[in-house]
Parts: sequence; structure tokens; C-alpha cells
Amino acid sequence: MSNLHRILPELQKFDPALRSDEFRGQDRVWLSASTLGLSMQCLRDRLGFDLLVDVTCVDYLNYRNASDRFGLVYLLANTQSSQRLTVRVGLNEPELSVPSVVSLWAGADWMEREVWDMFGIRFEGHPDLRRILLPEEFSAHPLRKDYPLQGCGERHNFPVLTRSQA
Repeated sequence: MSNLHRILPELQKFDPALRSDEFRGQDRVWLSASTLGLSMQCLRDRLGFDLLVDVTCVDYLNYRNASDRFGLVYLLANTQSSQRLTVRVGLNEPELSVPSVVSLWAGADWMEREVWDMFGIRFEGHPDLRRILLPEEFSAHPLRKDYPLQGCGERHNFPVLTRSQA
């Protein structure tokens, strides 16, 4: 059974235009980037979502009827009630920035770094926003749909490491 009736009034204080729905028993809300910080704090402090399960991103480039280029996705859980919530934030270039949630859930540290590394979404206020999977010298974000399948030639710029050097 959906618990959106309990969540929506609290979140609408920060984002009156938020959208929500329920699909196959999963509750989802769409927040604006400008209200994400306050909304996420409310979800943790007032509504009991004490576990950040995941942070990821979807590139909607060339998707039919997509209204945003990127969809940032947070999966939250309330460990007392077992309730889960998907929070989505639509982002478009050049405004690819949202507040970091590391201060709310320490586990967001590496998750936000991965989204930065792969998609180029900036997390303002992150304590250490640097690449986590690719070398710092890597200049692109390879999970973007416009990144070439064969790469941009960057593999040839890095030294080859042998097993004994790794």
C-alpha cells in the first residue's frame, strides 16, 4: 500500500509542484534540483528515511517524450517501517548541479563520486568530489549517451600497467 499520503504534505512545503506516483507498489516522487537539499533532509529527519540505498543517474538523450536530459535517482529506505521511496530529479545542461547529501547520509560519498565520474553531475558541498573509477586526467563522462562507443582516444594517453605494477 502506498504511503505517499504521509510523504507528500511534508515535501510539498518545499516543492509545491512536485510530482508523484506509485508503480507496482513502489512510491516515486520527482523533485526540483532547487528543493532537493531541504526535501532530502525532511525525508531523513521527519519521515524516517534513514538509509540511502543508492544514487544513480539516467541519460535520457534521444528518449521519446523525455522532458529532461538527465534523471538523477535516489533510492531511500525507512529501516523501521521497511518503506522504500524513489526520489528523482531532472537535470539539463548547463545546470548539472545539485546539493550533496553526504552530510545526511555518509554513504552518499562514493555514490555521488561515481555519478560525477560517469555522468558529470556535480554535487555541491561534497567533501571530496573527484573521480572514483577513472583517472583524474580523464576528461569525459563515459556513461553519457553522446560518448562514443570506441572512446575519444583517451586510452592511448595512459601508461600501460603490468600485473606486477598493479
